[in-house]
Amino acid sequence: MGQTRDFLEHRQIAIYFCAIIAAAALAWSVPGTNRLDPFINPALALMLYVTFLQVPMAQLRQALGNMRFLSALLIANFILIPGLAAVLLQMAPHDPMIRLGVLFVLLTPCIDYVVTFAHLGRADARLLLAATPSLLIVQMLLLPAYLRLFLGGDAASLVEPGPFVHAFVWLIALPLIFAALTQYWANKCDRGKRVATGLGVLPVPATALVLFIVIATVMPQLESAFDTVLAVLPIYVAFAACAPAIGWLAGRCFKLDACAARAVAFSSGTRNSLVVLPLALAVPGAMPILPVVIVTQTLVELLSQLVYVRVMPRLGRD
Repeated sequence: MGQTRDFLEHRQIAIYFCAIIAAAALAWSVPGTNRLDPFINPALALMLYVTFLQVPMAQLRQALGNMRFLSALLIANFILIPGLAAVLLQMAPHDPMIRLGVLFVLLTPCIDYVVTFAHLGRADARLLLAATPSLLIVQMLLLPAYLRLFLGGDAASLVEPGPFVHAFVWLIALPLIFAALTQYWANKCDRGKRVATGLGVLPVPATALVLFIVIATVMPQLESAFDTVLAVLPIYVAFAACAPAIGWLAGRCFKLDACAARAVAFSSGTRNSLVVLPLALAVPGAMPILPVVIVTQTLVELLSQLVYVRVMPRLGRD
């Protein structure tokens, strides 16, 4: 099992792009794939459950007690990164829906596959995993305020707290509880241990499943919004280049060790696109612009991870 998990983790980006290509081929050859959107949240819940299962829950309390890390993480993601987003937003077209989509992703730090990428990049994935509930709660509270600041009250009113609460319960709380129960079972009997070990190979396939469903859902809208893709592409490339550096510097300012500072860098550069997509789809008039803007960021981010997992381990190595 361990060899299978290592194989999947070290080839995960290739697997993700295969899932994207397969989803695109399905969407172009079979009509009606946009009706797959009800399956996005269940697939996300599975992905987060098997992600949470990778780190012993007994270590989470100790990780949450690391206030220097949590402070650096929150300041980087909710003060410094919004400043970067405000600068990059000047590159966006004046279409309010495009700007809303850009802010949806750039203002929301990732809570799922960033843990796996951080592990591959020799960052402290345990600290990041422990901070995921805090990251989701804070972004739920601050996103409407930032949208009001950047876009005005009309745009902020489109984002209601209900979908965020729903996302926290179904995508964070319940997967975390089930992961803790699974680990408890694994510690009590051999059968539970075998089940937990088997589930340990699923994070990459589960993420590929999410990407497949998301791309198959959005792809039918892509042709009518290709100009939007070209408009937001430079913004996301610039963000991918600048955000990890901001996170790394924030971590070092708080005198974090190299592994913890790398975790802040990964979090700063990795956004919550897969999780915010269902929230964006709930915005009136979202189709086709909002999902296309969000999925474009996902594709840029996956390519960026190829660079991150090779460059990040060199930071602070000496």
